[in-house]
Amino acid sequence: MAPRSTQVAVIGGGPGGYAAAFLAADLGLQVTLVDAEPNPGGVCLYRGCIPSKALLHVAKVIGEARQAREWGVTFGDPQINVDALRTWKEGVVGKLTGGLGDLCRRRKIDFVQGRAVFRDANALIVRTESGTEEVVAFEHAILATGSFPASLPNLGADSPRILDSTAGLALPDIPESLLVIGGGYIGLELGSVYAALGSRVSVVEMTSGLLPGVDRDLVRVLSRRLKERFDAVMLETTVTALQEESQGIRARFEGHGATEPEQVYERVLVAVGRRPQTDGLGLENTRVALDARGFVQVDPQRRTHEPTIYAIGDITGEPMLAHKAAHEGRVAAEAITGKKTAFEPQAIPAVVFTDPEIAWCGLTESQAKQQQRDVTVARFPWAASGRALTLGHSDGVTKLVIDPETQRVLGVGIAGSGAGEMIAEGVLAVEMAALASDLSLSIHPHPTLSESLMEAADVFFGQSTHVYRPPRAR
Repeated sequence: MAPRSTQVAVIGGGPGGYAAAFLAADLGLQVTLVDAEPNPGGVCLYRGCIPSKALLHVAKVIGEARQAREWGVTFGDPQINVDALRTWKEGVVGKLTGGLGDLCRRRKIDFVQGRAVFRDANALIVRTESGTEEVVAFEHAILATGSFPASLPNLGADSPRILDSTAGLALPDIPESLLVIGGGYIGLELGSVYAALGSRVSVVEMTSGLLPGVDRDLVRVLSRRLKERFDAVMLETTVTALQEESQGIRARFEGHGATEPEQVYERVLVAVGRRPQTDGLGLENTRVALDARGFVQVDPQRRTHEPTIYAIGDITGEPMLAHKAAHEGRVAAEAITGKKTAFEPQAIPAVVFTDPEIAWCGLTESQAKQQQRDVTVARFPWAASGRALTLGHSDGVTKLVIDPETQRVLGVGIAGSGAGEMIAEGVLAVEMAALASDLSLSIHPHPTLSESLMEAADVFFGQSTHVYRPPRAR
């Protein structure tokens, strides 16, 4: 049988892969998209961003129902139907992935359900879902295979009671007790879900604080809330062993943050990060090179050391975020058509979808300190926001990281309800090299949480209506 041929072969149908495939098709190229699932979507839609946000929304509704007692409205205790909840979550996933499949067909993209291995720099061997193998010859390829959950070696337990993020999102049940290993965004998001659904959740983190790398003033807003919702938060503590028993998993701890030297949990969730999915792709048959951490090395156009092969998304390094992958995919597609393009963002937003949310972009305060860079940080506390008080979320904060000489906005950080939606204005400000005065002079609607960005800029000048600071010249 003659090999299939295509101008662009995209390996991996996640947000980066399908964004690249769709744009390449829109630009007039013949495209073949290879993925193991029946429709595009990747980890993000099937086992990551989307199902987790569906469950986090449920957790937020439960939390607000409980908080409503403070406002004079009392609801009964929530009745959780796990099967119905799981069905609703999977329905959301099905609608989105099915819609992507339809968009794939409308664009006349050749979608192949299977797994691809590079035969060489111009051909793939694809094992289809039916078990057959076929060769796909290509002019250019875009590698977008994503990442997978990292594991903890040598803990001495292999049990269905020990979950990774994929298994945790499958919502097998609501355990009476859950230990979350890892205080990063995945662990805190899933821990928040299970806590809202009724589990007693404990988190163990080896560093001195939750969400390592995130500015501490933002994390403090979330930490205060999590201490109320979680049974325990054990910092500077490690898990040294896991052992299955009839009642669950016995975990042993080391570190002064441990509440007990050992304890039994019904389930354990391991959330210690993700690793690039580069094994078994036949990269040894090409000139594609990996760095010391296993990430594919690429140039600003996302081209690898093999001129015909591009790589995007999680396999190319931090940050491992869907929106970063999507933009890289678009750059790769444009580069293949010969367009002068490069992936050179000034601000990639990051969001932790807990309640409250944390979001940031551009230069963080922590990075400025590490770089010994002179910046001015202007904070607007949500306790001074009328809208935040009406929502019962006055513990948030919005801050701007500003160059004191040029008054340019270098970074934005937000902790509070809806921070993930608000951060887009911060991204635009950083990308457009906006000045603090640009934010200050842009009329924001009242009463909204978005006003906090304008008022943070006013704080910089000492002219915030709702916060007093000594004035400075504009």
